[in-house]
Amino acid sequence: MNARTKNLGGWAAVLAAVLVCALGGWSYAQARGDDTLARATARDEATADGRSALARLTSMDGTSAARVGAGLAAWLDASTGPLHERLAGSRKKDAAELTEAGTTARGKVTDAALTALDTGAGTAVLIATVDVVVTPRTGAAGTERKRFEATLARTGGGWKIKALDAIPVGSGG
Repeated sequence: MNARTKNLGGWAAVLAAVLVCALGGWSYAQARGDDTLARATARDEATADGRSALARLTSMDGTSAARVGAGLAAWLDASTGPLHERLAGSRKKDAAELTEAGTTARGKVTDAALTALDTGAGTAVLIATVDVVVTPRTGAAGTERKRFEATLARTGGGWKIKALDAIPVGSGG
């Protein structure tokens, strides 16, 4: 192989590397401006925030008035709109009843998915399965499996639940 052939091979390798870099840069620029990427990001954020909010709304430590108060504050923080207003309006009554019962519930979202997402309106619908471990003041703990449909709204503090409906286990919907 002569020097000229070696030199052409080197330039060909450099040219190929430049083309690969240019194509990679172009592809990245296209993806960053893609609505699909923005929608996927919104979907992931809504799902994660919805899972977190639902876990908080299905959890309560009823062992003391202070812990019930903290739990009710967490419920308010996880909610918005009509659900938030309803929880705020019944807070005193709920605090008394939950403290008297002394029951602790710990909700864990085992599966969740969005069934609707409107990024323009800032709304989404989440369906989820939640295992709730319920420990009464006296007696043994037990686990209840629940299914929910939660309507989410995007707020300045992330996605929050504005409506929550239980779906009976074994129902077709």
